[in-house]
Amino acid sequence: MIELLIFHCHIVGALYGFTKRWQEASVKEGIIAVILFGLCFTILWALTGPIARWITPEKGFTEWFTADTLSLVLVSIPDAAFFYIFFLKPRSTSLHT
Repeated sequence: MIELLIFHCHIVGALYGFTKRWQEASVKEGIIAVILFGLCFTILWALTGPIARWITPEKGFTEWFTADTLSLVLVSIPDAAFFYIFFLKPRSTSLHT
């Protein structure tokens, strides 16, 4: 269940990133934002999977918190930072002189 919640949050985040970039620039920029977000998610999940399997006991911590859940939780932390920096943080348009 936790895995579904994390996947759902990532899908909503990707849709938000697409919509924001589409409205600010173009559809092409929106597609690039989704691809970049998906690429970061995939690479981070590939990196955190072995780390989670190394930390987690063979049967998992509980029935509902396994190594896969831990790896997705570990992915969510840098993904949240990435999402904030690229989509939520206000951008300054003027140069400070």
